[in-house]
Amino acid sequence: MSIGYKVKRLFNNHAETSDNHIDQTLKTRYYKASKNAVLKEVEAYFNANPDFSIHAISEQHGEIGAKSIRGKKVLIIATVIMVRPYHTALDFSVTTETPIQIDFGYSNKIIKRIYQHVNEKLPNIEG
Repeated sequence: MSIGYKVKRLFNNHAETSDNHIDQTLKTRYYKASKNAVLKEVEAYFNANPDFSIHAISEQHGEIGAKSIRGKKVLIIATVIMVRPYHTALDFSVTTETPIQIDFGYSNKIIKRIYQHVNEKLPNIEG
């Protein structure tokens, strides 16, 4: 990871995961579970965490939208896609609302915490 990317990550208010992300911790995660099981675990994280409330759930589209209810204002969109039977991808898009469009890596930390929760509950598929 280059120094330029590290600086850009700190001075940005948005973070997203993808298959080809330069940051290994922000790569798409795959789970050996059904789409509904992954959706339920993400939903359980938001329901158990007093800092977030679920804004919208679309099981048909595999998306959950959540926002913060205290602390920094954050909008989180979790996207769950079943690639093959029991091979499900989980991606996030997180935007932190700040007056100067800088969150000092806060969006990245939220993604990592949610991935950590789901990794503890469901079997992770490497690669």
